[in-house]
Amino acid sequence: MPSTTAYVPHIEIDRSSQTPLHAQIAEPIAKLIESGEIEPGTRLEDEVSMAERLKVSRPTARRAMETLTNRGLIVRRRGAGTQVTPTRVHRPMSLTSLNDDMQKSGAEPSTIVLDWETEEAAPGVAAALNIPVGSPVVHIRRLRMVREDPLAIMSNWIPVAFAPTREELETGGLYARLRERGVKVAVGFQQISARLATADEGRLLNEPTGAALLTMQRTAYDSQQRAVEFGMHVYRASMYSYDQTVVA
Repeated sequence: MPSTTAYVPHIEIDRSSQTPLHAQIAEPIAKLIESGEIEPGTRLEDEVSMAERLKVSRPTARRAMETLTNRGLIVRRRGAGTQVTPTRVHRPMSLTSLNDDMQKSGAEPSTIVLDWETEEAAPGVAAALNIPVGSPVVHIRRLRMVREDPLAIMSNWIPVAFAPTREELETGGLYARLRERGVKVAVGFQQISARLATADEGRLLNEPTGAALLTMQRTAYDSQQRAVEFGMHVYRASMYSYDQTVVA
């Protein structure tokens, strides 16, 4: 568990370097947080003591902390001081499941199945799955947790023929359960955007109404070019990001 004593990170300042002092402070702390060496919820020393300890100006220390805040690595609250934010999930831009990615990264995912029901495919769902309007589909709505923190609300529509049961989804990821049924996801088309949280989403995700959310809409196909799932997910922007490598 994170200590209640303020954490004092080891930072070496090179005043002959061309790297700005605030960056020399922010980057080592960022690496410690992202590596997990500083645990989520850990309280950090305040900028006044940091400035005195490192013999830099208070505006320099403040700018370093602002950099970390803007990157979503720390939160600063009156009365509570500066704390490392809850665990962030950095996900590669590839066709994988959130549950699989979290397990590979060493996170501790868990799932609460909010809804599991068979319904008739609405026009938008039918178009995404390339099935007639009104065809039976299983609609699943899940709350994904990392450790004890809510991370995402995931809504999926799956053809009845290979939809996992409610119980199966409480103990495993969707794509893993599809693989157990001989359905291997081969390609997907997805769109990533952002919007503000509704009151219900805020309640489930432990965020205020109007907080920033990342959204992802995806249709996935198997090796036989069948649409096997259509998903609409929302993620806490304070805990989640996509990583993508680009080349010139």
